[in-house]
Formats: sequence, C-alpha cells, structure tokens
Amino acid sequence: MIKQGLCLFLILGLIVSCNNPKSEEKTTENTNSEIIENPTNKIGLSSDINWEQMNPARGDKSPLAGTIWGNRKAEVPTGYIGKFVDGFSSPPHIHNVTYRAIVMKGLIHNDDPEAENMWMPVGSFWTQPAGESHITSAKGEGTMAYIEIDNGPYLVKPTTESFDDGERPINIDASNIVWLDNTQTNWIGTNNQSKISFLWKNAENIHGVLVKLPKNFKGNIYSKGTILYGVIIEGNIDYQMPNTNSKTNLDAGSYFESTGNSVHEISTTEEALIYIRTNGKIEIK
Repeated sequence: MIKQGLCLFLILGLIVSCNNPKSEEKTTENTNSEIIENPTNKIGLSSDINWEQMNPARGDKSPLAGTIWGNRKAEVPTGYIGKFVDGFSSPPHIHNVTYRAIVMKGLIHNDDPEAENMWMPVGSFWTQPAGESHITSAKGEGTMAYIEIDNGPYLVKPTTESFDDGERPINIDASNIVWLDNTQTNWIGTNNQSKISFLWKNAENIHGVLVKLPKNFKGNIYSKGTILYGVIIEGNIDYQMPNTNSKTNLDAGSYFESTGNSVHEISTTEEALIYIRTNGKIEIK
C-alpha cells in the first residue's frame, strides 16, 4: 500500500517540474555554447566498491554496504549501495537519520513491522524517516538498493529508542513514478526522447531526480550545480571524460560526479536509468 502523503508528494513534484517559463530558454542556449576550461568530472566504477557487512553479528546473512560517495560513518551526506541475500528480512529496528532509497535489483519490502509485504521492483523509490520502527526484506539473488542520507553517521538502533520527528515514510512503486518528457519540462531538450522524474527537494535546494535515457541515446547532461552525483541505477552507459579520446562503460552501481559548470557526455545502446543528486538545474540534450 502506498503511504499516506504520496498524492501530495507527486503533486508537489509536478508543480516544481512544470515551472517552465519561456525566459529560461536563453539560459539553455548559453549553457550549450559554454566551453568548460577546467572540468571537474570524475567517475567511479562498481567494480571498485569496497563492501562491508552492515551487521557482522549476522555473518553471511548480513546485508553488505558499499559506499559510492561520502562516508556513512561520518557526519556528512553519503550515497551507498545496500546488497541483500535472497530471503533476507531484518528484525524491527530504527535509524538515527532519515534515508531515501531506490531499488536497483530484485525486490524490496520496507514498511511497518505489521504491514503486508509490498514488493517494490527496480526503479521504485522510498523514504524511511528517522526514529520510525520498520523492517526491510529482500527477494531475489543479489538484490540491491541505492541508499542516501543528508547527514551521518548512519546507525541501526533498537525499537526501544523509537521517536517521532513528524516525518512520514513514502513508498512509490516503479509503476507510479511520474515521468515528464520534453513537452512538459525544459530540463529536456527539444527532440530528445529522455524522461525525468522529480523525486524530492530539501531546504538547501538540493534535489534528487531520476533520468531515463532511451536506447541509442547520444548527448550531454549539462550542469551548473556545485554538487552533482549521477548513479547508474539500471542498465549501463558509455561515459566520455572531457579532454580524452576514450569512453568508459558505467554499469549499475557506477557513478559520475562534478562540481560547478560541467558537461557529461553520454551514450547508450539500451535504456538506462540514472539517479542524479544536485543543487542546480540539469539540462539533457
């Protein structure tokens, strides 16, 4: 069952995404013609992830955590991947901080301990408020989810320490994600078949979006944000580093990042799903 507040969440997302004044078109043109003299682009490969047990006491049944950026053990924003064995189910517990997550592989259930199973497939999005008792279960071999926090450290605590900070969880099945195309938002260029979904935005103007790149896409993602992390959720892309002649294939769990003005040159052979965290507008062209 989709959590209470989903309708308001989706409506707010549409309001933000459809705020599309024609005056912004000049900004788009300027971005496209801009030459980045000192690119800050970086990439990270899924094969380089260092996996750690979240709960060593559970042995082989413990979920694994692989940090992509940040440090989940420190007081900093962090993005990491959680990997679960087939049939995993946690005991009821809480976290000291709120997290948001996207299913990358397999099926995941995350809800109140007494709730019926709602198995969320790849591309589903959920949030888990700090202090709220819940369980997490997984179905499928190598089930994975991208997990993100705005402040660490990320801790697991017993339900005896539960508290209510007023926030409520949201579970959005992939089939309920609201996708916008180039006729609905100027974040996507004309004649571009990509799609975008606006997931969340906080008081610091940092926001998270899902980008769906079509088969045989060849183009750029432009950014002027001082923060940008792009995590491959499903599929893979060929990523062209600035000032080089070679491309690197980024599969699920790999990522790219930049600070300040940047151009991310990307091509695909199949549809790809990318999660982007940034504090600026992106333009897909």
